[in-house]
Formats: sequence, structure tokens, C-alpha cells
Amino acid sequence: MKIGYTALNWTIGCNGAKTLRLKSYSHQKFIETARNNLNCLLTMLKFNVENNLLFFRITSRLIPFASHPIMDFDWKEYFKDNFNEISEFIHENGIRISMHPGQFVVINSKDPKVFERGLNELKYHSEVLDILNLNSTAKMQVHVGGVYNDKEKSMERFIERYKSLDKNIKRRLVIENDEKSYKLSECLEISNQTKIPVLFDYFHHELNNTDEDLEGCFENFTKTWKTKDGLPLVDYSSQNLEKAKGTHIESIDIDHFKNFLKETQNFDFDIMLEIKDKEAIALKAADILKYDKRFNK
Repeated sequence: MKIGYTALNWTIGCNGAKTLRLKSYSHQKFIETARNNLNCLLTMLKFNVENNLLFFRITSRLIPFASHPIMDFDWKEYFKDNFNEISEFIHENGIRISMHPGQFVVINSKDPKVFERGLNELKYHSEVLDILNLNSTAKMQVHVGGVYNDKEKSMERFIERYKSLDKNIKRRLVIENDEKSYKLSECLEISNQTKIPVLFDYFHHELNNTDEDLEGCFENFTKTWKTKDGLPLVDYSSQNLEKAKGTHIESIDIDHFKNFLKETQNFDFDIMLEIKDKEAIALKAADILKYDKRFNK
């Protein structure tokens, strides 16, 4: 079991998710921004290894405008040495990497143009993981998408679109249950027809479920992961009690987290903390996990 956090680190003094405005785009500004992000990524990974945080979600902003039509710069070749250095560090230290393409990726969109833009995003994310020389345990997670007043047809459209994807994207893609549209049971139905692994989002499940017990959920979603996919992935967070339903907590509810670990003690998986305090909370969670036999094999 490995544990990690997403995209940014507030401790180390650099922002690895910088971008620039489209209207001010130039090769020089792009190079400066992308180099900053890559250097900061390596710094974050070094911090993580020092603190036994061996799972990390790389920001989608790593290479700004990589999937945009304006991109006419061979960033993969230009930053080859940076990527090689990061890749070597990842492999030397057994770090697991994931990415989470954003809201523009809607595979089951009824608008072909939206699907095409999302496809370009998936290609970019896949290229980043490829150039880092990561195997098929490095995953890209997406939501199923919209309902469009007909969930059955929307699920069918996702399945057909998924089948048409390039195999290099398919080997990395996983779907996750969400808090409004697609429950775990519906993701499992899609997985049954496509063999796509299902990432379990615990917080979303608490908000949108069909009253399954947690152990049953784990028995079902973990079966969708094969050896080539690595350990099953779980996103963990809990509700911010002072804000609207569905708002991630800023710190960690220690009792809630301990109870989650207890209820899932029969399963081995990697945990991504989707909590706003990032590395500070990951350190607290790792301290709790140090007594867990799954975390210290």
C-alpha cells in the first residue's frame, strides 16, 4: 500500500502547476513555464520520497497548452533530459504515478467536438506518462460523463467510444464513480463490458450509492484490476461539514480515516488523498498508516 496527494506541495516553495494566458503565448514564455513545472515536479517527488509518500498525482498543467491547437513546439524533445531525470528518480524509488484529466474530458458527450477535445487531452496525458517510461500501472482517471436525460444510452455511448480509443490510452484509462451521476454499481456495469478498471472514490460513494456495504464495494471493484494494472486505486476524502454537500474537507478527519482503514483491512490498495491541505495531511495519514501491516511489508 502506498499513499499520496495531488498535484501541488505547499511546503517546498515552488508552484509546479504554472500556466500562461493564451493571448500572451510565446515559445519563450512556454519554455520558462514548462521548465519551472518540471523542476518543481522533481523537487516534490524528492520531498515525497524523504517522507515515504510514494504515490503522486501529476498536475494536468505540467505542460501548458500541450493539447491545444496553438502548440507547435516539440516539448517532448526539448525537455527530454528533464523527463529522463524525473523518470529515473521515479523508478529508483518505486513511486507510483497517476494523472486526472479535467472536466473537458467527456468521453460520452453527445457533441463530437467535445469528445475530440477530450481525446486530445487524453493523448497528452498518455504522452506524459509514456515519456516518463512508466508501465500500465500509471493510470489516467476520468468520470463516465454526462447523463443527457438517458443514462442507459449515455453508458452505451461511453462503451462504444471507449472501444474506439487508441490502445495506448486504453491501457492507462480507469473510470471512477462520481457524487451525482454514476454510482459504483454503474461503473462496474461499464467495466463488465469493457474490462476497464474502476477506481473507487470513497467520498463520492458516501454521497451517491445504492446502500452497498463497504466490504462488498471493495470485493467488486478490486476484481476489475488485473496484475498489469497494479494495486487497485482509491481516492479518499470526507465531507467539509461547514460547506455545501460534496465539498472536500480541508484537513483530515482522523477518526473517519481510521474507521475507513479498519473497514477495508482485508484489501490492499493505493490511496490518493483528495484533501486540500495536500502534503501536510498526507504526512499525518502516513503516520497513522505506519502501524498498518499493508503499509509496511
